[in-house]
Amino acid sequence: MFKWIVALLSFLMFTVALTADLFAFTLLTKEEALKEVFFSGAEIEKETKELTGATLERIKERLGGSLIYTQEGSESAPVESNTTVDFYFAKKGGERKGVAIIDVEPGKWGPVEIITAMTTDAVVKNVKVMSYQEQRGQPIARSSFMNQYRSKTSKSPLTVGKDIIAISGATISSRAATFTVKKAIVIYEEVYLKK
Repeated sequence: MFKWIVALLSFLMFTVALTADLFAFTLLTKEEALKEVFFSGAEIEKETKELTGATLERIKERLGGSLIYTQEGSESAPVESNTTVDFYFAKKGGERKGVAIIDVEPGKWGPVEIITAMTTDAVVKNVKVMSYQEQRGQPIARSSFMNQYRSKTSKSPLTVGKDIIAISGATISSRAATFTVKKAIVIYEEVYLKK
């Protein structure tokens, strides 16, 4: 009897672990994402900046006090608050034509990795989900959802229920994506445009 219970518990633990892995999806590598969000033939230049001092404080204030958007009801593993940011600039003829930031935020079931591409004056051009661990949040990766962010700026509300329509049954994932886009705009403006 004891061996049967141990075997059943082992099977259940294996099934839970397998199920969690089945819902982890990588859609784009960093290289693929950069190609998708920028124009064809773009030269990519990476510049890494450390967010510190008054700049970091202004960014946090504009984002509601934190670099990570944690939500009630999220079952995601914690995501580290990272103050080192990689900016990927798309160049043509030696001139910067666009910028992208890759960020990870906690979704409903796990971290969601998103790339946000903007013009050099911080207007959103393209947003793509690179990876996620969502069971019902997969629709946030669809163009029909992500295209809502195009042409958004820091003057846009960027709020689910105002200018962003949430995915039904995936509100936490929708909010995580929206925060990621807002965060990219704010960080870029504070570091490069000093807004």
